[in-house]
Amino acid sequence: MKLNEVELYKVQGGAITSTFLNSVARLITTVLDLGRTVGSSIRRIYSKNYC
Repeated sequence: MKLNEVELYKVQGGAITSTFLNSVARLITTVLDLGRTVGSSIRRIYSKNYC
């Protein structure tokens, strides 16, 4: 079945795709890792353990 030109313009993709979910998961992972790194740095500065 072939679509004509008018029908092709009406085709819409879904709002939630696997690429979108993957990017959100990577964003959350990156933010958590950044928080851990900053937290560890702050803890080392206050405990004066710079090893």
